[in-house]
Amino acid sequence: MLMEGRWGVGFWGVMLCLAVFGCAQGDAYNVTAVYIVTLKQAPASHFYDELRVKKGHHVKGNGSEGMSRFDKPRNTSRTDRGHKPYVDRVHDSLLKRALRGETYLKLYSYRYLINGFAVLVTQQQAYKLSTRREVSNVVLDFSVRTATTHTPQFLGLPQGAWAQEGGFDTAGEGVVIGFIDTGIDPTHPSFSDYTPDKPYPVPQHFTGICEVTRDFPSGSCNRKLVGARHFAASAITRGIFNATQDYASPFDGDGHGTHTASIAAGNHGIEVVVAGHTFGNASGMAPRSHVAVYKALYKSFGGFAADVVAAIDQAAQDGVDIISLSITPNRRPPGIATFFNPIDMALLSAVKAEIFVVQAAGNTGPSPRSVSSFSPWIFTVGAATHDRTYSNSIVLGNNITISGVGLAPGTDEDSMYTLVSAIHALNTTTAAANDLYVSECQDASNFNQSVVKGNLLICSYSIRFVLGLSTIKQALETADNLSAAGVVFYMDPYVIGFQLNPVPMRIPGIIIPSPDDSKIFLHYYNSSLVRDDSSKKIVKFGGLASVSGGIKANFGHSAPKVMYYSARGPDPEDNSLDNADILKPNVVAPGNFIWSAWSSRGLDSVEFRGESFAMMSGTSMAAPHIAGLAALIKQKFPSFSPSAIGSALSTTASLNDQKGGPIMAQRAYTNPDANQSPATPFDMGSGFVNATGALDPGLILDSGYDDYISFLCGINGSSPVVLNYTGASCGGPTLNATDLNLPSITVSKLNQSVTVQRVVTNVGGNETYSVGWSAPYGASVKVTPAHFSIGGGEKQVLSVFISATMNSSVASYGRIGLFGNQGHLVNIPLSVILKISYNNTTG
Repeated sequence: MLMEGRWGVGFWGVMLCLAVFGCAQGDAYNVTAVYIVTLKQAPASHFYDELRVKKGHHVKGNGSEGMSRFDKPRNTSRTDRGHKPYVDRVHDSLLKRALRGETYLKLYSYRYLINGFAVLVTQQQAYKLSTRREVSNVVLDFSVRTATTHTPQFLGLPQGAWAQEGGFDTAGEGVVIGFIDTGIDPTHPSFSDYTPDKPYPVPQHFTGICEVTRDFPSGSCNRKLVGARHFAASAITRGIFNATQDYASPFDGDGHGTHTASIAAGNHGIEVVVAGHTFGNASGMAPRSHVAVYKALYKSFGGFAADVVAAIDQAAQDGVDIISLSITPNRRPPGIATFFNPIDMALLSAVKAEIFVVQAAGNTGPSPRSVSSFSPWIFTVGAATHDRTYSNSIVLGNNITISGVGLAPGTDEDSMYTLVSAIHALNTTTAAANDLYVSECQDASNFNQSVVKGNLLICSYSIRFVLGLSTIKQALETADNLSAAGVVFYMDPYVIGFQLNPVPMRIPGIIIPSPDDSKIFLHYYNSSLVRDDSSKKIVKFGGLASVSGGIKANFGHSAPKVMYYSARGPDPEDNSLDNADILKPNVVAPGNFIWSAWSSRGLDSVEFRGESFAMMSGTSMAAPHIAGLAALIKQKFPSFSPSAIGSALSTTASLNDQKGGPIMAQRAYTNPDANQSPATPFDMGSGFVNATGALDPGLILDSGYDDYISFLCGINGSSPVVLNYTGASCGGPTLNATDLNLPSITVSKLNQSVTVQRVVTNVGGNETYSVGWSAPYGASVKVTPAHFSIGGGEKQVLSVFISATMNSSVASYGRIGLFGNQGHLVNIPLSVILKISYNNTTG
């Protein structure tokens, strides 16, 4: 059993020490590890006079230390040293007194959201620190991981949300989005500040700096990219930091961070050219907003909580308005509740500082309880499709057409080309004969150019491509060196259920992703070979084919659809079978096949290396869509709290696809389109984000830091943990999760009946609302009042009575709708899992 409280590591700390550092059991007590230590004294953000919100404008101090005339970012080199802050000196003094004469290494001082530090010590030293009266909590560090041209149109931004903000050239202006990710490529045109016809000042409330290194020279930041730092101390102490790949600077050696930042805030109208082909123009959701980068994730190892918390703390101190995290923990946090972990607790303080926090749900779907973002103060985003696809096909000489993938040009429309398999075009060299993977076309020297020239080269796509041991790019280079007319990849039968993203190709080509279709293709090829009757040698390649090409986009297929990999609810409250009464994910957004900027030295995708744009998929791509849309809301409603922004995004979300049918959710990794059914709130949250509707929500449901503290205090046995993390005492009234004023109602265990309340606030004009609802199967629902009139700025309490009508452990779903006479529609999803009705039997 894990003992929480002041010594928050328990046996988990010992076991992780064994797993990460390989220490023997008898020596575990003396092996070093990184620990996050929090102190009892509240951090700076918990003092109201230091918060950044004042009369709807952002203020922190006098801002004099951050910018010069607020017209350009402030550069600082890594060797710059000012006076050590008072908080740092307090932390240093505590360590000296607690570990007198002993060896240790402090990595960070957390000053703003958390009053504490990260330190490399032994378990014995960590225990000493936990016994100090100044210390509230000691937690072992843990690892984390990373979880467009058309999506603005699909979301209706040009005629909707952008138009409401005055056009794309003002959308998001004055709002700073902070990205905790793999860094950024500052040379990319998506982050240029060139606006000769219009002023583009750095927001006065932002006081961050631009770190200067050899990889990130002075001038890398500008009025668009207003701040950049990197955090890697925890990784460096473990000896796993690779300076060649990872860059000890804000520069993005992965590509992921550049991609996500561009989705949210990339400049408008940037031409997307990949593999020599043009795929349209790209734009972020809030193209006029500003970018601040806090690099805490790296290509070679992912990241660690100590570095992520330091990045979050610095972002809040710098004055960002929104934090976007396309990262999730590698495992569910231990303890009495998933909410009690250093990252979520730091984000809770960020919310207190009026920062809207967006996090990816994770790519661990489609199984239930797979979501990796837990807390109600975090806006969790799942991934869905949009209506753009790229299709490719090959037409065989027997008039059979086989579909495939590949962002490639086609062969000449009026010509058929001879098919030649790689294994039938080998040189007579020993090297070619001994190459077990020669069919993957990775080495041009293995092949006879005279046989391949002018023909379509057939290559195999094996598990080695999935593992990155072989690449499409290398096979294309082989084909090009042999003067092939194009390439056809067939799927190895051992690659089962692998979902292939479209891959850029400079020459005609196609990948046949289906093993069954690959069999049809190979049967045609082999049956078309002409062999000598006696020697059985091939005397003629009789198979013919043409490739249609996959550069042109197709639009209009049924979308959105929740992707199979998008993590699902219910929200796990702990590591047992308990579910939280909190809806996760909150919404879904475009996350599949997303074009966005790519780092010039990005290594995350082999196929896009050296390109300036890449097409990626995942909840990592969905989350920054929401971050950018939140910037538009923040611009229009600067006084909106984080929960108000989340409410506007949630209650206006769409429940139907663009053809009017229900949003579908894929249910299996293998053949996902053949395994789908209507999405539930545990698949899509409140629905698919409606960018235009979110700017005119009518009513919002608001909650704040004190509500979240009351909720945390209501968790059984949580009082010491809440005190340790926040400094707040749990002596006052508490709230159940169902009583949080969320824009959803989730009841994990309905024991006969429950009444919950929601308070709506009118952020529009005077309006009269009618209330309608549909009850979850196995339950009845009644909402009062059924009608109400509400003036601008006024509040209305809604009482929702839910009663079980049967015994069932199967989740069921309903919905409450508030229909305004001025056109507003407020949707509140209702989910009930376990239902226990009255026992009417008599004996």
